[in-house]
Amino acid sequence: MAKRDYYETLEVNKSCDDKNLKSAFRKLAKKYHPDHNPGDSEAENKFKEISEAYDRLKDPESRAAYDRYGHSAFENNNTSRGGAGFDSNFSSSFSDIFNDFFGDAGSNNQNRQGNTGRGSDLRYNMEITLEDAFKGKSDTINVTMSASCNKCSGSGSQKGTSPIDCPQCHGSGKVRASQGFFTVERTCSSCQGQGRIIVNPCESCNGQGRTQKPKKLSVEIPAGIEDGNRIRLSGQGEAGIRGGSSGDLYIFVSLKSHSFFQRDGADIFCNIPVSMPTAALGGQIEIPTVDGGKTRVTIPEGSQNTKQFRLRGKGMPILRQKRFGDMYLQITVETPLNLSKKQKELLKEFENLSSKENNPESHGFFEKIKEFWGGVNKQ
Repeated sequence: MAKRDYYETLEVNKSCDDKNLKSAFRKLAKKYHPDHNPGDSEAENKFKEISEAYDRLKDPESRAAYDRYGHSAFENNNTSRGGAGFDSNFSSSFSDIFNDFFGDAGSNNQNRQGNTGRGSDLRYNMEITLEDAFKGKSDTINVTMSASCNKCSGSGSQKGTSPIDCPQCHGSGKVRASQGFFTVERTCSSCQGQGRIIVNPCESCNGQGRTQKPKKLSVEIPAGIEDGNRIRLSGQGEAGIRGGSSGDLYIFVSLKSHSFFQRDGADIFCNIPVSMPTAALGGQIEIPTVDGGKTRVTIPEGSQNTKQFRLRGKGMPILRQKRFGDMYLQITVETPLNLSKKQKELLKEFENLSSKENNPESHGFFEKIKEFWGGVNKQ
């Protein structure tokens, strides 16, 4: 029995464009799809006919060959006439040789099961305080992302229907084209590598299998987390296309600047202003610690500007360890301002009573200057 004309099978004119060709196929495929005609062998055969017709006419080169030679263009699996010197199965066989050596990641079975697109990874920026980083915290974030469509359960098809194998790539998601002695494999343009075509798209998600939804997520911030660290929530990114696996959500943590603490890794630094009398006579000061407590620090008599003190174990916790960093205090001796007449008189008196033993560094510095000037004058 002679085959029906492909254009007649698809109920289109020979001059129709690709858009009308695809539209006619979708309409007929929907009408004769086995899901809509269970147990109807005639509808099943009709469905196979229109799938074959669309498969041949979808590709421009294949369509041109059919327009010129009719069904004979595809006899013995040939895609063009006049091929000389090689068997019609040569390209396929040559490709199989390459697959034996390098593997075929695009085999039909794998593509039918694994062509669904994985969802995108998402980034969320979270700013926390130094105290939160010290203690750790549980928090809740709200993110709007692509989630699996509830109406079609992520399939992209209307309820009660299923996607069909792509007639161009036969469900593999890839098509092969011969170029000389080689076969080039590329992603199928008809199904975008999915291997399946949705004939009856879900009205809620337009066949994507996912919709935009707000999502509330719980996040655990571990104690000791540092600025720039990230937390990965596996599978909490965007939903995959048509039932594909979800991506991941990455939370990037940044620390707010603190009013008087600076952090370097697990160590904490703090500048402490100290009055000139306290630095000269010594004394005790009370300072806060990052854990919310406070501690007393003894300032030795005669402490100089920028002198440092180290408080062991008073720094930040080390991430996923039971150890803590240290806290470093640096004093800044404050020169008094807005002195009264009496204070100025007392300072003058103090200066007159001072000797080189009271200010050894400044005395030694100016002695060296005198020696330098004396040497210059002699020369």
